[in-house]
Amino acid sequence: MNIMQQPRIEKITLNIGAGKDQKLLDKGVIVLKAITGIEPVKTITIKRIPTWGLRPGLPIGCKITLRKEKAIEVLKRLLTAREMRLRESQFDQNGNISFGIPEHIDIPGIVYDPKIGVMGLQVCVTLEKPGYRVKKRRLMTRPIPRKHTVTKQEAMEFMQKQFNITVGEKDDN
Repeated sequence: MNIMQQPRIEKITLNIGAGKDQKLLDKGVIVLKAITGIEPVKTITIKRIPTWGLRPGLPIGCKITLRKEKAIEVLKRLLTAREMRLRESQFDQNGNISFGIPEHIDIPGIVYDPKIGVMGLQVCVTLEKPGYRVKKRRLMTRPIPRKHTVTKQEAMEFMQKQFNITVGEKDDN
């Protein structure tokens, strides 16, 4: 197989949404720091939504982006929490994988803290092929050709080979 056609992990994004509850947000920051060892970034609102009690500048969640070896190491632990199983519906047409972890204490290496309780988080994995830089570079930006994008089938095969997961339509979680 052509080396330029082999998918790889670009990044992994972990996200915890807390809404306007600041205590829950502080717990979410602690959980993400415990999982990755890196301080997460708080996400803030831009729009005003009076029915939800949101105003511009209010922190409503936290997220962290991991790349390279750290991303692969954390992803292995997160997939272990999912019992190495993903559904076909968790893969999109552009090579992205998105799944949730209902209880953070299922992740290996994380111990239960009664002050925090049990929290869930969302995981988004972005796959790319070598050469995707032309889409993001500052000068002479070009679109990625259709034949060079990561398809759903390629993403499923990559995850099965690299992380030994099973992909099925039904999932117990």
